Amino acid sequence: MAIIAIDQEAFRTCFLWLIVCFVIDSLDGTFARMAKVEEVLPGMDGKTIDFVIDFASYALIPAYFFYKADMASPKMMMPALAIILLSSALYYGKKGMVEDEQYFIGFPVLWNFVIFYQYFIFHNNQTLNIVSVIFFGILHFVPLKFAYPSRTKRFFWLHLVFSLLGVGGALYGLIQYPDYHPWTDICAIVGAVYFSLFAIADTFRKPTT
Repeated sequence: MAIIAIDQEAFRTCFLWLIVCFVIDSLDGTFARMAKVEEVLPGMDGKTIDFVIDFASYALIPAYFFYKADMASPKMMMPALAIILLSSALYYGKKGMVEDEQYFIGFPVLWNFVIFYQYFIFHNNQTLNIVSVIFFGILHFVPLKFAYPSRTKRFFWLHLVFSLLGVGGALYGLIQYPDYHPWTDICAIVGAVYFSLFAIADTFRKPTT
């Protein structure tokens, strides 16, 4: 549905569908464990299915949005798309992508959020879009510890509150788009800043003994 929306240049609708994807992705593991899927369907690997769906919703579809919305100049479009897709593929191929404490090591593949902020929040020009694509492509491989909000045990409720704040602000802003409500942008930005600062702080915190 998001791809169809992009083809129709219904860019707001595309991101509404991607938020639905994000909510489902946040809950599917919990439901799978409740339903004891590993016991009921021992021949299926849910994690592999999850990677396929995640690559589509967090990398491939956002890259297509980037292309159709002309978010880079013609000369830089293909290099930008290559960075998005190749860095995402390599990130999923890393061993230890998620550590035992349920942290992503390196910025997780969340190009839907990156492009959402570029297009709907900051209204970047094409040059800034390219710079941010390069920045986040590199950040995949910088060993910062980004919280996995639905699984990280430390500060779980705090992560949940800021996740709901950021996603809720983004969702309401999309529903009201093109009408502008500054507080929705503020909520989305606060959520992003929180997880960014937390990643830096948690990466360099001294382990407790």
